Amino acid sequence: MQFGEFAKASGASSWEELPAHVESFLEMHLKRQGREYSESQQKPAARNIRNPIWQLLRLILPNAQDCSSLHHGQRITKAQTAEPFAEAVPKFFEFLRGERGLREGTIVQYRHYLQRLEDYLRKINRPLLPDLPPRIVTAFITHSGETIEKRSVQSLCSILKVFFRYLYRVGLTQRDLSKVIESPRRYRLTNIPRSITWKEVEQMLDKVDRRSGIGRRDYAILMLLVRYGLRAREVAAMMLDDIDWKHDRLQVPGRKAGHSTVYPLATNVGEAILGYLKQGRPETTQRALFFAALAPYKPLSSVAVSLLAKRYLRKAGVVVPRPGSHTLRHTCVQRLVDSGFSLKTIGDYVGHRTPDATKIYTKINIERLRQVALGVGEEVL
Repeated sequence: MQFGEFAKASGASSWEELPAHVESFLEMHLKRQGREYSESQQKPAARNIRNPIWQLLRLILPNAQDCSSLHHGQRITKAQTAEPFAEAVPKFFEFLRGERGLREGTIVQYRHYLQRLEDYLRKINRPLLPDLPPRIVTAFITHSGETIEKRSVQSLCSILKVFFRYLYRVGLTQRDLSKVIESPRRYRLTNIPRSITWKEVEQMLDKVDRRSGIGRRDYAILMLLVRYGLRAREVAAMMLDDIDWKHDRLQVPGRKAGHSTVYPLATNVGEAILGYLKQGRPETTQRALFFAALAPYKPLSSVAVSLLAKRYLRKAGVVVPRPGSHTLRHTCVQRLVDSGFSLKTIGDYVGHRTPDATKIYTKINIERLRQVALGVGEEVL
């Protein structure tokens, strides 16, 4: 309501003009609260205001994009709400869908990183065509590396290579800039898995209020994540038909490795799902299992599932790098490794494509190292 009044007072007279006023409203709203935010506090405070506004705007304008990276008050044009470089390179996303056959989830990454490139070129007042100097591409990658992690920089470089190779192939550029892009090197097995102890899992589960419908839903999701090591998108895609109550089975179709997995339905997981179905799931004709708690009732997205896990981990005071649904997946795998199961069995259980994906969990025994650090257990050395 406050944003609507602010946008109207600022001159907005149509739906399409609303995105241009989000950041200026956000700045005004934070100042009006009269609080001094530290740098670490400002981002979550801004996010709590910005996110619900953008959820509403995307219902009104499905192609609208969050313009938080643009200057405050900058007007958003129709070209900005379309796919990146829609006018200069109109058929690139058709190429991704048709010729390369990419899934929409992957295309979202292309859209995200190319939007960053488009915003950067707009900021320095440099057109994409006919030819960008290599130093501009290098400067953009370096600039992006200041705000995103190394793995994301690798994804950015891979996407830029495909994009510039396409520009050269269709004759929009005279030089193949993909050849001047060098991705940062990452070495296998350099990071410690993001698993947590079972005691910390129990602390997290204790923070769920199972007296409410939302709590019952969240508890069922957390149990699926930690018991079966499912990915967020696999939980979000679950349907009522995936649960075979008669034979106590749980099916997970369309996994990342291209196969389906059928699990025995654990009693505590089944009870958690049943509790949500009886007292929590909204009345709807749709067959999805998990839904948003507020109208309009829509199936939960994979992002919502991951954020849900992140919220409860933080609520329980569990400190872990990049908390989210994958933290619980890592925990499930680590428990299986510690129990002595073979890598092939574990990989099949959690849907890994190759044994190499499971090997990362065998490289270090955190608990044993803690014992050594405390002076008990030097014999393991």
